[in-house]
Amino acid sequence: MLRILAFLLLIAALVLGASFTPGQVARAAPVPEDERIPIDIRRTTLLVRDIERSLPVYRDALGLTVIYDEYLGGGTDADGQPQPATTRLVLLRANDTFIGALGLMQRLDIEPPPPPENRRAMPGDVILVINALDLEERFERIADTPGVTVATAPTRVEYPAPDGGVIPVLFSAFWDPDGYFIEVNRILGTPAGVPTAEE
Repeated sequence: MLRILAFLLLIAALVLGASFTPGQVARAAPVPEDERIPIDIRRTTLLVRDIERSLPVYRDALGLTVIYDEYLGGGTDADGQPQPATTRLVLLRANDTFIGALGLMQRLDIEPPPPPENRRAMPGDVILVINALDLEERFERIADTPGVTVATAPTRVEYPAPDGGVIPVLFSAFWDPDGYFIEVNRILGTPAGVPTAEE
């Protein structure tokens, strides 16, 4: 029963994704109860040079909601004198209040390294993948954001599916001001790991 419900939720999401109109929202369906494990991927935190330069990308262009913005690590010295904060941490979310949050962290007590060279991701780098139902419209805002370098404008690609078919995706990618490689996609078929009608 849970598999059928998950499948119906997926179909509804795909139908909405195929004909997005303002006011609709993307919703990820949880895995069926009998497949759950005692682990959640809570958050990915990106170390950035300047949060004020990063927020126009993640908050404004991508549309994530800021849920936390605090200065940390100041405290007092041995004489009780206040010390300046050493870190600023901003947390953003999409549609879930607990999982999949994105953190932006700026170290305030160090000189930031020089700007990155935008290059193909290598071991040790991060590729952040985001789904957007309104990719075509949203990508214009992303591309116009200061500090963003476009790698690929929205383009249809196909990935191999576990059942031997393909997963069609509208794929786009860019580098943010710190050189993080971000994919923003719209899934046009059934995502990997989701039961198909035959299952």
